[in-house]
Amino acid sequence: MAAKNAEAITTSFARRLNGQVATITICRPSKLNSLNSHLLENLTNTFHEIPRKHSDLIAVVLTGEGAKSFVGGADIGEMGSLESPAAARQFITRVHHACKSIRECPVPVIGRVNGYALGAGLEVAASCDFRVASTNAVFGMPEVRIGVPSVVEAALLPGLIGWGRTRRFLMLGDNISATEALQWGLVEKVVEPNVLDEAVEGWIRHLEQNGPLAVRRQKALMRQWEQLGLDEGVKAGIPAFGQSFESEGPGGLSEPSRLMNEFLATKEKSKKSKL
Repeated sequence: MAAKNAEAITTSFARRLNGQVATITICRPSKLNSLNSHLLENLTNTFHEIPRKHSDLIAVVLTGEGAKSFVGGADIGEMGSLESPAAARQFITRVHHACKSIRECPVPVIGRVNGYALGAGLEVAASCDFRVASTNAVFGMPEVRIGVPSVVEAALLPGLIGWGRTRRFLMLGDNISATEALQWGLVEKVVEPNVLDEAVEGWIRHLEQNGPLAVRRQKALMRQWEQLGLDEGVKAGIPAFGQSFESEGPGGLSEPSRLMNEFLATKEKSKKSKL
């Protein structure tokens, strides 16, 4: 695990039954883990490198250091010093690249939202595949209050919470609680802070029970669904399904062949034990 300092992206790994789980932590607690250019570039690089170096990766957990904040937003000090439209475009492109690297991670990314998720922090959370929040989490898109629109991965919000709530959220700039975020569909689960890790662990256990290649293919297919119309999205599932039966496992068996045979064998064994 990388050594922590006042401003870093740290990564740790936990060995599981059929692979590894990485935990990526955004560490800048004195600034509510707000993202400056340095952290944005490191976060992007981390999400690119980990899947390449760890082929047995089954999930990534993304969180912020401490109990107060997930990501408090983009660094307002740095944004306030931007001197031209070109510099502004360059900074916001870094935010986009960080969010895009999360979305393009080949395995599920679980957002462990342990506190404030504001502005760019909410865009980072929305880029995760699913999110569990502590009851003390606060969500908001306050950009209009500091003179800029919410952009880049804020475009994911209508798909999560609908257009009406997105308009209210982005144009009014008000914060909402974790309970309201759950009601809106912005997060999938809310728990007390002391059981946040337990909730994450529960999802990881479910992922472990699935075919790892199937999970990766499912995520890739869902990314296509986001970009295609309905008819094209339906058709995209046909090659994805066929691809699953390529021989990639021990003994030349495909993952579905192996798992289906194991399921049938277990069912047959259970039937015999009842005779």
